[in-house]
Amino acid sequence: MSRKLPLGKGKTPRTSCARALLRRAVDEKTGERLSLSAVRLRVGWCADLVSNLAAALLAEHCNTGDVDVLASGVDEGGRALPSNAWMALRRLGWSAAPPEGVKVNDRIVRMAQEQAGRALRSAKWRADLTAGVVAAWPIDPGKRTPLEWDTVRAAVPGGKYLPSSIIKARTRQAATYLKANGRLPVDVFDLEGTPKIPRMLLLAACDGQQATIERSETGTGQALLRLQLPTRPDPQAYRDWTWVACPIVLPPTVPASAVLHLPTLRLAGDTVRADLAYTHAVPKAHRTGHAVALGVDWGLNTLLSAGAVQLNGDGRITALGAGAQFRAAGVLAKQHRLRRLSERLHTKADQYMRLIAGHDHQLAPTLDVLRSEIQHVSQRRSSLNDALAWAAARWTVDQAIAAGATVIYVEDLRSMEAGGMGRTLNTRLSQQVRGQIADRMRHLATEQGIAVVTVPARNTSKLCPHCLTPLRHRKTPDRPTLAGWKWAICPHQDYRWQGDRDHGAWRRIAARGLAHQATTVTDHTSGHMVIRTVLDNLEANAVLTPTAKTSRKDRSKTGSTRPRSTRPAPRRRRAPSPARPHGRAGQRPEGHAHTDRTRLPRAAHRHQGVNTVSTSTTGHRPRGAALGAGFHFHAHASPPRWETIPETQSDSGSRS
Repeated sequence: MSRKLPLGKGKTPRTSCARALLRRAVDEKTGERLSLSAVRLRVGWCADLVSNLAAALLAEHCNTGDVDVLASGVDEGGRALPSNAWMALRRLGWSAAPPEGVKVNDRIVRMAQEQAGRALRSAKWRADLTAGVVAAWPIDPGKRTPLEWDTVRAAVPGGKYLPSSIIKARTRQAATYLKANGRLPVDVFDLEGTPKIPRMLLLAACDGQQATIERSETGTGQALLRLQLPTRPDPQAYRDWTWVACPIVLPPTVPASAVLHLPTLRLAGDTVRADLAYTHAVPKAHRTGHAVALGVDWGLNTLLSAGAVQLNGDGRITALGAGAQFRAAGVLAKQHRLRRLSERLHTKADQYMRLIAGHDHQLAPTLDVLRSEIQHVSQRRSSLNDALAWAAARWTVDQAIAAGATVIYVEDLRSMEAGGMGRTLNTRLSQQVRGQIADRMRHLATEQGIAVVTVPARNTSKLCPHCLTPLRHRKTPDRPTLAGWKWAICPHQDYRWQGDRDHGAWRRIAARGLAHQATTVTDHTSGHMVIRTVLDNLEANAVLTPTAKTSRKDRSKTGSTRPRSTRPAPRRRRAPSPARPHGRAGQRPEGHAHTDRTRLPRAAHRHQGVNTVSTSTTGHRPRGAALGAGFHFHAHASPPRWETIPETQSDSGSRS
C-alpha cells in the first residue's frame, strides 16, 4: 500500500484520528481464533512491558535539567535532534533494559522510549510556567496588582498572549502546595510529581518487523492489523512472541482514499481501542481573502448564537439574515445536576476518609462504593460534554456551509472568569464546554476548507453593531425602562437598532473579523489562526450597513375591501360527524373522545351525549346529565345536530 498521498490543486494533507475496536483476532502461528478477552489479555501483557520500561526512563530523567536538554533540540555535539522522540532519546543515550530473564525485541524498547520522550517534551511548557509563576510570586496570590501581572507575564515564555486563567490556575496550585508544605515548589516535578504512564502501545514508533496495517481486499471499510504479541506475561525467548492478525472495521469518517497509519492501542475497561490515524486531502483554508464570514457568540442558556455577514466590493459589511441560536438548556441543566451530585459524593467520600483515617473501619466497603459511583458520574459528565461539543460544532459548521462562508470567527473567551453574578451562575459560566466545542469546530471546518479564527471579545456585546454606540441593556423589549442584560437597545437616533444581546454580539464578531482579517496570524504553539489585537483604524470599519427593507409583493389596496363576518367560524360544527367504527382512523370527533385512544374510557362511545359527565361517587349529579365520560368532568356543551333542538334564532344555546 502506497504511503504517498496524491494532492490536487487547492488541496492540503490533513492527518486525523478515528476510533475503532479490536473485537477478535487470529494467531497466525497456531491458527487459533482469539476471543476479545484473549486479545485484551495479550495486549495487556505487551502494554505492561512497555509501561514498565517507560516508567524506568521517566524515573531517571524526570528532572528540569534533562527536560531542558531534550527541549533544546540539539545533542552534545551540536547536531539537531530528530523529531521522533524515541530517536532523540537514543541520540542522547537514554535507554532502558527489560527485567532479567524477560526477552523483548528492539521495537518494544522503541515504544517505551517514544512514550517517555513525549511525556518529557510535554513537561517543558509546564516547567517554564511553574518556574515563571514561582519566580514572580505576588504578595497576595489571590489578587495580583497590574505591576505583578506584567512581571509574571515577562517571566513566563509567551506570557504576553497567555490567558490569565492559566496563570491563576497555576498560582492556586502553587499556593495549595505552599499551605501544605510551608514552602514554594522547586520545579514542576516537585509540584505535580512524576507523570503517570498509561497502558498503551504506540505502534507508530515501530516498523514492519513489529506491526503492519493494510486495507482489506474484501472491502474498503475494513483493515487488517498484524502485530507481534507475547503469549505469556514474561516472555523468556522470541518463540514466546507470535504474529496476531486483527481485523478492524473502519469508521465511516475514514475516506476510501485515505492513507492509514499504525494505530495506538489502549485498554479501556473490557475493550481494546485502536486510535487509528489516517491522512487524506482536504481543501486548503486561507487566512485572508474572505468575503462571507460566520460570527459565533457564546452564551449561557443559548449556548451559541451565529449568523453570516458579507463584505461587499465597496467595503460595506451587511448581514445575511437574522441569524440562529443553538439552545442546549436541557443538556446543560442535566450537566449541572450531575455536577451537584458529584460534589455531594465527593463531600461524603472525604468525610468517610476522615472517619476511617487509615484504619480498618466498617465504612471501608461503603467508601469503595462511593468511589465507583463518583467514577460513574464523572464518565457520564464526560460523555455528555463530548456529545454536546460535537453537536454544537456540527451545527456551527452546517450554518457556515449553508451561508457559503469561508471563515468562522469565534470570540476568544479563554481568559473569561465568571464573577459577581451569584454562586450558581458563576459555576455554570465557568464550566461551559467552550474549549471542546472550539476544537471540534476546527476539526469539522478543516474538512470543508473553512478557516476558524479567534478574535478578541472586548466590547462585542457592549457596542452597537451598526454605529459602535454603547448599548442600553434591558430585561425585555416590552419594558424598555427596566435594567437587565438580555435585550440591547441602541440610543443613536439614526439607527435605533435593538435586538437580542447575543445577536448583536455575533454581528460585531463577524464584522471585526472581516475588518481585521489582514492581521490574522497562525499561533506557532497551537497552530490555530488568531487575531491578537484590535486596531482602532480597522475597528472603525467593523460596522454593519443596514439593508433597506423591501416587500416581496405590492400590498397596496386596488379595490373594495372584502366583507368580513364578525363570526368567521361557528362555535360548533353545523353538520354531525359521520358514524364510523371505533378506531384511530377516521374524521375527528366533535371533541368528546380523543383520537389517540383505541379504547374509549368508561361508558364513552362515538355517539354519546354531549352533556354526559363522569359517574359521581358523592351523590352529586348535574341535572340532565347521563352516565358516561364527557369532554371534561362536569362540562356542558351544545347538543349534536342529530338530536331534536328547539327552533331558535341562534345555534349557540345550550340544552339544560
